Amino acid sequence: MLRHRENHYEGLDALIATRSDALLATAGLLAGGREAGQDLLQAAIEKMMRQWHRIEGDREAYLRRILYHLAVDSWRRRRRRPEVLTDLAPAVAQPDGAGALTLRLALVQALGELTPRQRAVLVLRYFEGLSEVEIAGALGCSTGTVKSTAARGLKNLRAHTASWPLEDAPEPKGAHR
Repeated sequence: MLRHRENHYEGLDALIATRSDALLATAGLLAGGREAGQDLLQAAIEKMMRQWHRIEGDREAYLRRILYHLAVDSWRRRRRRPEVLTDLAPAVAQPDGAGALTLRLALVQALGELTPRQRAVLVLRYFEGLSEVEIAGALGCSTGTVKSTAARGLKNLRAHTASWPLEDAPEPKGAHR
């Protein structure tokens, strides 16, 4: 009986050992911070473990799909309550990369202003690098829905970031001072 229990989760250790950093990075973006991402990833792993013996095929893809759905579910529960994803001021000022860190944190905050589906589609497309077909499969929707959601999400993201100062940005062609 002990041997049966040891083999019940065969492959889980290897999946977590090899892919945990990438999974945690995605979860952090979806949840809005490292700690919330850890909680989200843990919940997804727990949910996957309940079905481990039934999963056929790519178990990482199965885990990622659970991760995305749990994130969207949590956003739906909190949709009426404003959410602060992260503090925009870095905890420790560092001379190297401080501007990039501030920009990254502001971008995470801007992602939080999007609808849950828009946020999920943009994270999957531009952070995970999934194709529209792969995103549709992961979210259980059509490719057309992914395309239109991405377009609306990018439009909303541009609107949220339009007032950001662009340091060292080239002047648009035809612009006169």
